[in-house]
Amino acid sequence: MPTTVLNNVRVFDGSGLSTPTTVTIEGSVVGAVGAGVPEGAETVEGAGAALLPGLFDAHVHMNAPEDLTDLIAHGVTTGLDMACFPAERMDSFRGRVPDIRSAGTPAIGPGGPHSKMPGMPDEALLTSHGQADGFVARRVADGVDYVKVVIDGDLLDQATIDAVVSAGKAHGKLTVAHASSVDAFHRAVRAGADVITHAPRDGVLDGATVAHMVRQRQVAVPTLAMMEAVSGAFGLPDGYRNARESVAALYAAGVPILAGTDCFSGPGPLRDTVRHGSGLHHELRLLVEAGLTEADALRAATSLPAHHFSLSDRGAVRPGLRADLVLVDGDPLADITATSRILGVWANGVRQAHASA
Repeated sequence: MPTTVLNNVRVFDGSGLSTPTTVTIEGSVVGAVGAGVPEGAETVEGAGAALLPGLFDAHVHMNAPEDLTDLIAHGVTTGLDMACFPAERMDSFRGRVPDIRSAGTPAIGPGGPHSKMPGMPDEALLTSHGQADGFVARRVADGVDYVKVVIDGDLLDQATIDAVVSAGKAHGKLTVAHASSVDAFHRAVRAGADVITHAPRDGVLDGATVAHMVRQRQVAVPTLAMMEAVSGAFGLPDGYRNARESVAALYAAGVPILAGTDCFSGPGPLRDTVRHGSGLHHELRLLVEAGLTEADALRAATSLPAHHFSLSDRGAVRPGLRADLVLVDGDPLADITATSRILGVWANGVRQAHASA
Protein backbone atom coordinates (compact mmCIF):
# COMPACT_ATOMS: atom_id res chain seq x y z
CA MET A 1 0.00 0.00 0.00
CA PRO A 2 1.60 3.33 -1.05
CA THR A 3 2.26 6.05 1.49
CA THR A 4 -0.51 8.63 1.72
CA VAL A 5 0.21 12.15 2.91
CA LEU A 6 -2.43 14.43 4.32
CA ASN A 7 -1.01 17.88 3.67
CA ASN A 8 -1.87 21.17 5.36
CA VAL A 9 -4.08 19.63 8.05
CA ARG A 10 -4.57 20.94 11.57
CA VAL A 11 -4.25 17.96 13.90
CA PHE A 12 -6.37 17.61 17.05
CA ASP A 13 -3.90 16.62 19.76
CA GLY A 14 -6.41 16.12 22.57
CA SER A 15 -6.54 19.75 23.61
CA GLY A 16 -6.13 21.94 20.55
CA LEU A 17 -5.47 22.07 16.83
CA SER A 18 -1.95 22.29 15.46
CA THR A 19 -0.82 24.73 12.84
CA PRO A 20 -1.14 23.27 9.33
CA THR A 21 1.15 20.26 9.02
CA THR A 22 1.51 16.90 7.30
CA VAL A 23 0.42 13.44 8.47
CA THR A 24 1.55 10.32 6.66
CA ILE A 25 -0.35 7.04 6.50
CA GLU A 26 1.99 4.04 6.22
CA GLY A 27 -0.12 0.98 5.51
CA SER A 28 -2.60 0.64 8.36
CA VAL A 29 -0.92 3.05 10.79
CA VAL A 30 -0.01 6.69 11.16
CA GLY A 31 3.57 7.07 9.98
CA ALA A 32 4.77 10.54 10.87
CA VAL A 33 3.34 13.88 11.89
CA GLY A 34 5.06 17.03 10.63
CA ALA A 35 7.73 15.28 8.55
CA GLY A 36 6.97 16.85 5.18
CA VAL A 37 5.86 15.18 1.95
CA PRO A 38 7.91 12.10 0.93
CA GLU A 39 8.73 11.71 -2.75
CA GLY A 40 6.25 9.54 -4.62
CA ALA A 41 3.58 9.65 -1.93
CA GLU A 42 -0.08 10.04 -2.74
CA THR A 43 -1.05 13.47 -1.45
CA VAL A 44 -4.42 14.62 -0.13
CA GLU A 45 -4.59 18.39 0.21
CA GLY A 46 -6.23 19.39 3.47
CA ALA A 47 -6.27 23.14 2.88
CA GLY A 48 -6.32 23.82 6.62
CA ALA A 49 -9.08 21.33 7.51
CA ALA A 50 -9.09 19.74 10.97
CA LEU A 51 -7.83 16.17 11.27
CA LEU A 52 -9.39 14.17 14.10
CA PRO A 53 -8.79 10.63 15.30
CA GLY A 54 -11.42 8.23 14.03
CA LEU A 55 -14.55 8.63 16.11
CA PHE A 56 -16.03 6.16 18.58
CA ASP A 57 -19.71 5.64 19.20
CA ALA A 58 -19.62 4.07 22.65
CA HIS A 59 -23.18 2.74 22.51
CA VAL A 60 -24.48 1.25 19.28
CA HIS A 61 -26.80 -1.62 18.41
CA MET A 62 -25.89 -3.54 15.29
CA ASN A 63 -28.77 -4.98 13.33
CA ALA A 64 -27.94 -4.99 9.62
CA PRO A 65 -24.93 -4.50 7.31
CA GLU A 66 -26.27 -1.06 6.42
CA ASP A 67 -25.51 0.01 9.98
CA LEU A 68 -21.80 -0.43 9.22
CA THR A 69 -22.10 1.72 6.10
CA ASP A 70 -23.88 4.49 7.97
CA LEU A 71 -21.37 4.51 10.82
CA ILE A 72 -18.25 4.76 8.68
CA ALA A 73 -19.81 7.31 6.34
CA HIS A 74 -20.05 9.68 9.31
CA GLY A 75 -16.54 9.09 10.60
CA VAL A 76 -17.29 6.41 13.21
CA THR A 77 -14.36 4.01 12.90
CA THR A 78 -15.05 2.08 16.14
CA GLY A 79 -18.51 1.09 17.38
CA LEU A 80 -19.09 -0.35 20.84
CA ASP A 81 -22.16 -2.55 20.50
CA MET A 82 -24.20 -2.96 23.67
CA ALA A 83 -26.44 -5.89 22.74
CA CYS A 84 -26.27 -8.19 19.74
CA PHE A 85 -27.60 -11.72 19.64
CA PRO A 86 -27.28 -14.55 18.93
CA ALA A 87 -23.52 -14.98 18.95
CA GLU A 88 -23.51 -15.72 15.20
CA ARG A 89 -25.00 -12.30 14.48
CA MET A 90 -22.47 -10.65 16.75
CA ASP A 91 -19.66 -12.43 14.92
CA SER A 92 -21.01 -11.32 11.53
CA PHE A 93 -20.05 -7.73 12.32
CA ARG A 94 -16.49 -8.49 13.39
CA GLY A 95 -13.46 -7.95 11.19
CA ARG A 96 -15.24 -5.39 9.06
CA VAL A 97 -15.29 -1.61 8.71
CA PRO A 98 -15.86 0.00 11.11
CA ASP A 99 -14.35 -2.07 13.90
CA ILE A 100 -17.18 -3.38 16.11
CA ARG A 101 -16.77 -4.63 19.68
CA SER A 102 -19.74 -6.16 21.48
CA ALA A 103 -21.36 -7.20 24.73
CA GLY A 104 -23.32 -9.91 22.92
CA THR A 105 -26.35 -11.03 24.92
CA PRO A 106 -27.06 -8.84 27.97
CA ALA A 107 -28.27 -10.03 31.36
CA ILE A 108 -31.87 -8.90 31.89
CA GLY A 109 -34.74 -9.52 34.27
CA PRO A 110 -37.99 -11.24 33.28
CA GLY A 111 -41.07 -9.28 32.31
CA GLY A 112 -39.50 -5.98 31.29
CA PRO A 113 -39.36 -4.35 27.85
CA HIS A 114 -35.99 -5.88 27.03
CA SER A 115 -37.39 -9.38 27.52
CA LYS A 116 -39.88 -8.63 24.74
CA MET A 117 -37.26 -7.63 22.18
CA PRO A 118 -37.46 -9.89 19.10
CA GLY A 119 -34.99 -12.74 19.31
CA MET A 120 -33.89 -12.12 22.90
CA PRO A 121 -32.46 -15.48 24.03
CA ASP A 122 -34.07 -17.19 27.00
CA GLU A 123 -30.64 -17.48 28.61
CA ALA A 124 -30.55 -13.68 28.94
CA LEU A 125 -33.29 -13.86 31.60
CA LEU A 126 -31.88 -14.21 35.10
CA THR A 127 -34.06 -14.86 38.13
CA SER A 128 -31.44 -15.40 40.82
CA HIS A 129 -27.86 -14.47 41.61
CA GLY A 130 -26.86 -18.11 41.34
CA GLN A 131 -27.26 -17.93 37.55
CA ALA A 132 -24.74 -15.13 37.12
CA ASP A 133 -21.55 -17.20 36.94
CA GLY A 134 -22.92 -19.48 34.25
CA PHE A 135 -24.34 -16.57 32.26
CA VAL A 136 -21.03 -14.73 32.25
CA ALA A 137 -19.04 -17.87 31.45
CA ARG A 138 -21.23 -18.43 28.37
CA ARG A 139 -20.70 -14.82 27.25
CA VAL A 140 -16.95 -15.24 27.60
CA ALA A 141 -17.18 -18.44 25.54
CA ASP A 142 -19.10 -16.44 22.92
CA GLY A 143 -16.13 -14.07 22.70
CA VAL A 144 -17.74 -10.91 24.06
CA ASP A 145 -15.52 -7.90 24.66
CA TYR A 146 -17.36 -6.79 27.83
CA VAL A 147 -20.33 -7.93 29.91
CA LYS A 148 -23.58 -5.97 30.13
CA VAL A 149 -26.38 -6.06 32.69
CA VAL A 150 -29.68 -4.25 32.18
CA ILE A 151 -31.05 -2.63 35.35
CA ASP A 152 -34.72 -1.88 34.84
CA GLY A 153 -36.76 -1.32 38.00
CA ASP A 154 -36.55 -4.30 40.35
CA LEU A 155 -36.63 -6.97 37.62
CA LEU A 156 -33.15 -7.97 38.75
CA ASP A 157 -32.46 -7.83 42.48
CA GLN A 158 -29.30 -6.22 43.79
CA ALA A 159 -27.69 -9.56 44.57
CA THR A 160 -28.04 -10.66 40.94
CA ILE A 161 -26.72 -7.35 39.58
CA ASP A 162 -23.77 -7.59 41.96
CA ALA A 163 -23.12 -11.20 40.94
CA VAL A 164 -23.08 -10.41 37.19
CA VAL A 165 -20.67 -7.53 37.71
CA SER A 166 -18.46 -9.60 40.01
CA ALA A 167 -18.38 -12.53 37.59
CA GLY A 168 -17.54 -10.27 34.67
CA LYS A 169 -14.61 -8.78 36.54
CA ALA A 170 -13.45 -12.23 37.63
CA HIS A 171 -13.18 -13.13 33.94
CA GLY A 172 -11.19 -9.97 33.26
CA LYS A 173 -14.02 -8.28 31.41
CA LEU A 174 -15.13 -4.67 31.61
CA THR A 175 -18.66 -4.48 33.01
CA VAL A 176 -21.40 -2.22 31.64
CA ALA A 177 -24.73 -1.43 33.30
CA HIS A 178 -27.83 -0.04 31.58
CA ALA A 179 -29.45 2.52 33.90
CA SER A 180 -32.01 5.12 32.79
CA SER A 181 -33.53 5.97 36.18
CA VAL A 182 -32.14 7.35 39.42
CA ASP A 183 -32.79 4.07 41.22
CA ALA A 184 -31.09 2.07 38.46
CA PHE A 185 -28.06 4.36 38.73
CA HIS A 186 -27.95 3.75 42.48
CA ARG A 187 -27.98 0.00 41.85
CA ALA A 188 -25.29 0.20 39.15
CA VAL A 189 -23.06 2.31 41.38
CA ARG A 190 -23.60 -0.04 44.32
CA ALA A 191 -22.62 -3.01 42.14
CA GLY A 192 -19.44 -1.27 40.98
CA ALA A 193 -20.11 -1.56 37.24
CA ASP A 194 -17.20 -0.05 35.33
CA VAL A 195 -19.37 1.79 32.83
CA ILE A 196 -22.93 3.09 33.30
CA THR A 197 -24.81 3.84 30.13
CA HIS A 198 -27.78 6.21 29.70
CA ALA A 199 -28.84 8.98 32.07
CA PRO A 200 -31.84 9.15 34.42
CA ARG A 201 -35.02 10.65 33.00
CA ASP A 202 -37.03 10.51 36.22
CA GLY A 203 -34.80 12.81 38.25
CA VAL A 204 -31.38 14.38 38.57
CA LEU A 205 -28.53 12.38 40.09
CA ASP A 206 -27.76 13.33 43.67
CA GLY A 207 -24.36 14.50 44.81
CA ALA A 208 -23.67 11.42 46.95
CA THR A 209 -24.17 9.07 43.97
CA VAL A 210 -21.99 11.21 41.73
CA ALA A 211 -19.26 11.35 44.38
CA HIS A 212 -19.44 7.56 44.77
CA MET A 213 -18.90 7.19 41.02
CA VAL A 214 -15.83 9.41 41.25
CA ARG A 215 -14.39 7.35 44.10
CA GLN A 216 -14.99 4.10 42.21
CA ARG A 217 -13.62 5.54 38.96
CA GLN A 218 -16.79 4.69 37.11
CA VAL A 219 -17.47 6.00 33.62
CA ALA A 220 -20.69 7.39 32.11
CA VAL A 221 -22.06 7.00 28.58
CA PRO A 222 -25.19 9.16 28.86
CA THR A 223 -26.64 8.65 25.34
CA LEU A 224 -28.31 12.06 25.46
CA ALA A 225 -29.53 11.69 21.87
CA MET A 226 -31.64 8.69 22.86
CA MET A 227 -32.72 10.27 26.14
CA GLU A 228 -33.95 13.25 24.13
CA ALA A 229 -35.73 11.00 21.62
CA VAL A 230 -37.42 8.85 24.28
CA SER A 231 -38.53 11.86 26.29
CA GLY A 232 -40.07 13.41 23.19
CA ALA A 233 -41.67 10.22 21.92
CA PHE A 234 -43.38 9.43 25.22
CA GLY A 235 -44.32 12.98 26.20
CA LEU A 236 -41.95 13.35 29.14
CA PRO A 237 -41.10 17.06 29.12
CA ASP A 238 -38.85 16.84 32.16
CA GLY A 239 -37.16 13.62 31.09
CA TYR A 240 -34.52 15.13 28.90
CA ARG A 241 -33.88 18.03 31.27
CA ASN A 242 -33.20 15.52 34.07
CA ALA A 243 -30.79 13.59 31.86
CA ARG A 244 -28.94 16.72 30.76
CA GLU A 245 -28.64 18.08 34.31
CA SER A 246 -27.35 14.71 35.48
CA VAL A 247 -24.65 14.84 32.80
CA ALA A 248 -23.74 18.35 33.93
CA ALA A 249 -23.36 17.09 37.51
CA LEU A 250 -21.26 14.10 36.44
CA TYR A 251 -18.99 16.26 34.29
CA ALA A 252 -18.54 18.92 36.96
CA ALA A 253 -17.48 16.23 39.44
CA GLY A 254 -14.93 14.73 37.06
CA VAL A 255 -16.69 11.52 36.02
CA PRO A 256 -15.36 10.59 32.55
CA ILE A 257 -18.06 11.11 29.92
CA LEU A 258 -18.00 9.02 26.73
CA ALA A 259 -19.99 9.78 23.59
CA GLY A 260 -22.52 7.09 22.73
CA THR A 261 -25.87 7.30 21.01
CA ASP A 262 -27.86 4.07 21.51
CA CYS A 263 -28.52 4.13 17.76
CA PHE A 264 -30.90 1.35 16.76
CA SER A 265 -32.28 0.27 13.38
CA GLY A 266 -34.17 -2.85 14.44
CA PRO A 267 -37.93 -3.26 14.83
CA GLY A 268 -39.74 -1.27 17.50
CA PRO A 269 -41.18 2.17 18.26
CA LEU A 270 -37.75 3.85 18.49
CA ARG A 271 -36.38 2.49 15.25
CA ASP A 272 -34.06 5.05 13.63
CA THR A 273 -35.02 7.81 16.06
CA VAL A 274 -31.26 8.00 16.59
CA ARG A 275 -29.48 6.98 13.44
CA HIS A 276 -26.17 5.20 13.06
CA GLY A 277 -23.37 7.62 12.30
CA SER A 278 -25.18 10.94 12.08
CA GLY A 279 -26.52 10.45 15.60
CA LEU A 280 -23.01 10.75 17.03
CA HIS A 281 -22.61 14.29 15.75
CA HIS A 282 -25.92 15.21 17.38
CA GLU A 283 -24.71 13.57 20.59
CA LEU A 284 -21.57 15.71 20.57
CA ARG A 285 -23.68 18.85 20.24
CA LEU A 286 -25.90 17.76 23.13
CA LEU A 287 -22.85 17.06 25.30
CA VAL A 288 -21.57 20.57 24.66
CA GLU A 289 -25.00 21.98 25.49
CA ALA A 290 -24.84 19.98 28.76
CA GLY A 291 -21.63 21.77 29.72
CA LEU A 292 -18.72 19.88 28.17
CA THR A 293 -16.11 21.96 26.43
CA GLU A 294 -15.71 21.25 22.74
CA ALA A 295 -12.33 19.68 23.45
CA ASP A 296 -13.82 17.39 26.09
CA ALA A 297 -16.65 16.44 23.71
CA LEU A 298 -14.03 15.45 21.12
CA ARG A 299 -12.12 13.45 23.72
CA ALA A 300 -15.43 11.77 24.65
CA ALA A 301 -15.52 10.33 21.12
CA THR A 302 -11.79 9.60 20.70
CA SER A 303 -9.16 9.18 23.41
CA LEU A 304 -11.47 8.50 26.37
CA PRO A 305 -13.33 5.49 24.95
CA ALA A 306 -10.03 4.17 23.62
CA HIS A 307 -8.58 4.39 27.13
CA HIS A 308 -11.53 3.07 29.11
CA PHE A 309 -12.22 0.19 26.71
CA SER A 310 -8.50 -0.69 26.55
CA LEU A 311 -8.11 -0.05 22.83
CA SER A 312 -4.67 1.46 23.08
CA ASP A 313 -3.99 1.21 19.34
CA ARG A 314 -6.33 4.10 18.48
CA GLY A 315 -7.94 7.28 19.78
CA ALA A 316 -5.21 9.76 18.79
CA VAL A 317 -3.32 10.94 15.72
CA ARG A 318 0.09 9.62 16.70
CA PRO A 319 2.80 7.62 14.91
CA GLY A 320 2.27 3.88 15.22
CA LEU A 321 -1.43 4.04 16.04
CA ARG A 322 -4.14 2.81 13.69
CA ALA A 323 -4.71 5.21 10.84
CA ASP A 324 -8.33 5.79 11.82
CA LEU A 325 -8.78 9.42 10.80
CA VAL A 326 -11.52 11.93 10.03
CA LEU A 327 -10.91 15.16 8.11
CA VAL A 328 -13.51 17.86 8.77
CA ASP A 329 -14.23 21.30 7.41
CA GLY A 330 -13.97 23.96 10.10
CA ASP A 331 -12.83 24.19 13.69
CA PRO A 332 -14.73 21.80 15.99
CA LEU A 333 -13.13 23.48 19.01
CA ALA A 334 -15.04 26.63 18.13
CA ASP A 335 -18.13 24.94 16.67
CA ILE A 336 -18.70 21.29 17.55
CA THR A 337 -21.06 20.86 14.59
CA ALA A 338 -17.96 21.00 12.36
CA THR A 339 -17.48 17.29 13.10
CA SER A 340 -20.39 16.56 10.76
CA ARG A 341 -18.81 18.42 7.82
CA ILE A 342 -16.71 15.47 6.73
CA LEU A 343 -14.13 15.76 3.97
CA GLY A 344 -12.46 12.37 4.35
CA VAL A 345 -12.49 9.17 6.43
CA TRP A 346 -9.74 6.58 6.77
CA ALA A 347 -10.15 3.29 8.63
CA ASN A 348 -7.06 1.20 9.31
CA GLY A 349 -5.30 3.24 6.64
CA VAL A 350 -7.90 2.77 3.88
CA ARG A 351 -9.96 5.68 2.64
CA GLN A 352 -13.70 5.15 2.95
CA ALA A 353 -16.78 6.57 1.29
CA HIS A 354 -18.21 9.33 3.44
CA ALA A 355 -21.27 11.49 3.82
CA SER A 356 -21.23 14.85 2.08
CA ALA A 357 -19.89 17.76 4.09
